[in-house]
Amino acid sequence: MNLYDLIINDKEKIALADVWLTPENRQQIEVLIKEHFYIEELHKYELPVNNKLFLHGASGCGKTTTAKAIAGALGKNLVILNLSNVVCARIGETAQNLKQVFDKAAREKAVLFLDEFDQVGKARDNEDSDVGEMRRLVNTLIQMIDYYPEKALLIGATNHLQVIDRALLRRFQLHISFEMPAAAELDNYYDRLLERFPKELQSITRKYNISYAEAKDDAFTQIKARVIWNMEQKQDSIV
Repeated sequence: MNLYDLIINDKEKIALADVWLTPENRQQIEVLIKEHFYIEELHKYELPVNNKLFLHGASGCGKTTTAKAIAGALGKNLVILNLSNVVCARIGETAQNLKQVFDKAAREKAVLFLDEFDQVGKARDNEDSDVGEMRRLVNTLIQMIDYYPEKALLIGATNHLQVIDRALLRRFQLHISFEMPAAAELDNYYDRLLERFPKELQSITRKYNISYAEAKDDAFTQIKARVIWNMEQKQDSIV
């Protein structure tokens, strides 16, 4: 398969300051970024630099935007693996596809983002059929992760942490959990989203017990409906 068929081309730039993170998560990510800025100084003391980060938790709570923001903060290319194209019926082809993308990211010293990590990293005893094939794939993936260069960064992400092989998880030095936001956190998020709009557009019905992504989509849907309604009223008044 062509290498570029395996990669999602997403050029969106996101500042770390614009990512909604808990204070604890933000601190861990900022320390990780600083390690890479001061990598040569740390090497003088023979200190290793963390370059493998695992993000897990609820869908729509910021895992992908966090990966984009980290790449932007480091000034590195972001390589997003298209796992739906990587995974094949034949495990050997899946391993080959993975190797192509790992090699590209390593050459570029890029940030490699493996979303939906559970697609390729399931525990080796989780499959009733083709157990041997799955073990070989996970073993191959472990080797790729072990040899991923320190000046590049690997980010894995999943909504289903419980199915990931433990040996794979141990390869990631940092683990960050993304939880569904509480009502107060969502209110702060809504305030930030709405502040750039005129006052008459800021009055929306706020929904809770949803993710940040769902809150953003719903808020913007309501605002667009209000804008369209206003335009239609103006046109009716002219007629």
